[in-house]
Amino acid sequence: MNKFPKGFLWGASTSAYQFEGFIKEGGKVPSTMDLYEYKESYPKNVTGFSDASGHYKMWKEDVKMMAEMGLKSYRFSISWPRIIKNKDGEINQEGLKFYTDLIDDLIKNGIEPIVTIFHFDIPMFVMEDGGVLNQNFVKHFEVYSKVLFEAFGEKIKYWLTINELNILVLMAHGFEILEKQDFEKQIKVMHNLNVAQAKAIILCKKKCPSAKIGPAPNIAAVYPSTSKPEDYTAKLNMDIIRNWVYLDAVCKGVYNNVFLTYMKKMGIKFEPTKEEMETIKNGKPDFIAFNYYSTLTVKMPSNEDSLKNKEKADQQTGLVVPGFAMADQNPNLQKTQFGWEIDPIGFRNTLREVYDRYHLPMMITENGIGARDVLEKDGSIHDDYRIEYYQKHIEQMAEAISDGVEMIGYMPWSAVDLVSTHEGISKRYGFIYVNRDEFDLKDMKRFKKDSYYWYKKLIEENGKNF
Repeated sequence: MNKFPKGFLWGASTSAYQFEGFIKEGGKVPSTMDLYEYKESYPKNVTGFSDASGHYKMWKEDVKMMAEMGLKSYRFSISWPRIIKNKDGEINQEGLKFYTDLIDDLIKNGIEPIVTIFHFDIPMFVMEDGGVLNQNFVKHFEVYSKVLFEAFGEKIKYWLTINELNILVLMAHGFEILEKQDFEKQIKVMHNLNVAQAKAIILCKKKCPSAKIGPAPNIAAVYPSTSKPEDYTAKLNMDIIRNWVYLDAVCKGVYNNVFLTYMKKMGIKFEPTKEEMETIKNGKPDFIAFNYYSTLTVKMPSNEDSLKNKEKADQQTGLVVPGFAMADQNPNLQKTQFGWEIDPIGFRNTLREVYDRYHLPMMITENGIGARDVLEKDGSIHDDYRIEYYQKHIEQMAEAISDGVEMIGYMPWSAVDLVSTHEGISKRYGFIYVNRDEFDLKDMKRFKKDSYYWYKKLIEENGKNF
């Protein structure tokens, strides 16, 4: 019996700033991600996002190749700075036309467009008006969301609010939201993002009553490093700060009480208004989308651990909260070329945990393996490691569905090679290869990888072999 339901949305994902390029064309205004590559902390040996994969000019070819692969859905983000020109909310008609044309072509090709409202690229006019720390962020986000719902509401069935809201909070310094990591300010960032998200959900239900909308955090099941009771406490703590505090807010309309108590112990003042909490309470999602790459293993940090831990943090590694929990290596898991742990069974575990906690249907909006793919002389790319990765994860997703988990679709990262936020174009994720290097754009020609043909067959069969 096929475990994947009829109409299951097999797809793939991208984001605007990593994929589109042409950041000074089409009326687009500057964003935080445009300037990211010029920051002192940005690696000097990797490219930025100015050119990316050139999708802004090559979108028709990209959609054609997605259609040939048989994609049932395509999750992408709309670039906020391509839509809104300034803090007065002036609309960029060129930007609207670009996404209108893209959405129309996707629908014409039988591909369901799944739109992320905001994926890391904050317009600089928002940052200059106080940024995410300021209440004005919520107003700017609501204005932007309203424009999208009114422009595309009749065409989009599934909306995603904020990509990896939790990662934006946990890595606020890395995404140029804060000048340095400051837990009290990070909590304010989290709250403003939650209020903005809730307002977008409420507005979507009003403007687009036939559409569905949900959050898109990065979720990872957490294991204790050892069987020591204190490490299990660290696991419970990390569950909250990495996963549940964000999903509790959007799905339950409350902040986790253990988290609130921890903040009080740290002397952090967090006093959301009654009106703000009422907004969060009323902004309930229709489903949960989330990005999954791996699980997290943690231990309870000693004071010495907290001082010594200087490992570079990203979405999956290096996270430490003094006196609360810290990431640890898991010797039972293999790693990718870029050091991320691979845990397919953890994928099933994560799906079950999220479903058991919130009882909402789910879709996966990112899952994949970054690797240094090689373009052969004959134009082939042999990425057996990617096929193996997907086989194991899709098998575990099938097991989760057989366990009773309700799934809408699966949109791995990524449809086409794009620029990784920390490792540039060399860290490739796509089913489709883009012919460019870090600082040599070459011809940007697209090539189908072995995984492209494998995924095409899987979609044709609706995953029946799993």
